[in-house]
Amino acid sequence: MSLSIEQLRYATYFAPRGSTRMQNLGNQISQKYLLPNDKLIGIIGDAGSGKSLLIKGMFPGLELTNDDDGINTRPSPLMRDYAKNRFIAHSYHIDLRFELAFTQAYELVDAIKSALNDKKRVIVEHFDSIYEQLGINGDLLIGIGEEVIVVRPNLFGPEPEDIKKTVYKSLLYRRMAHSAEDLLVHILESEYGLICDGHGDVKHGFILSFNKKPRVSLSVLEKKVKSLISMDLIITYLDPTHIKIGEDIIQYCTGPRTHMNHTKQIENFHLLDDYVYDPVKQTYELVGMVSEEQIKDIHKINHFGD
Repeated sequence: MSLSIEQLRYATYFAPRGSTRMQNLGNQISQKYLLPNDKLIGIIGDAGSGKSLLIKGMFPGLELTNDDDGINTRPSPLMRDYAKNRFIAHSYHIDLRFELAFTQAYELVDAIKSALNDKKRVIVEHFDSIYEQLGINGDLLIGIGEEVIVVRPNLFGPEPEDIKKTVYKSLLYRRMAHSAEDLLVHILESEYGLICDGHGDVKHGFILSFNKKPRVSLSVLEKKVKSLISMDLIITYLDPTHIKIGEDIIQYCTGPRTHMNHTKQIENFHLLDDYVYDPVKQTYELVGMVSEEQIKDIHKINHFGD
């Protein structure tokens, strides 16, 4: 075991929006932190947080028992092979929240333990739902909220409930930020003909990058976004690359499930007072926030500690 893995307490990443970026992050996490003898992988996060996408990136080719289009495989490969008392696959995925609607918890516990005893890997979505009955912690826990948290538990924790409390609470900021971002992008495209050259993330917010500094007033943009927010428009999933805002707005979006239900649920939206120049990327950054804190020093946005 490498020293970096052995000493891992936790690692955090911004939870990116969009299927490609989320799957790429999953691939990075598997390369950095997944060991061959890691058999029990716990995934924790609320609906729409991107769990399935991250799993697809971590385990390419794995047959998922659910996907982002709401299609569920019944019976799941794990339960099917458990019933046959013959585990064929190398790895199994199971969505506990879905499976518990059809199967008793003790049967799921037996199936997971049987697969593990047969040296198979089991990726358990909503791991927190079965942890107490299972009685063993994951070799690797991954929580998805505003950030993706990677944890290698030991005898002293952390436990799945610790991860759940953190990511479920923080997902709200991610939903608000992504919703506000789409409102802003809609205004930039429809009213100014401006298309950003890249998207990024900050704590409780988002970044739009431009190769040339836009000649658009940020105070005016902020007012326009707040006006849409106050209209309490319904935001709905339309298809894998679009959302619908209100009755008329169809907006391209690579993360259509990570939004608030109504625009008025977006709280404390504001833009930084000016575009921020990034000398490394040579881009101008437009930064939007959904935070009560008014940031005066941009270097304090992604602060650590208290």
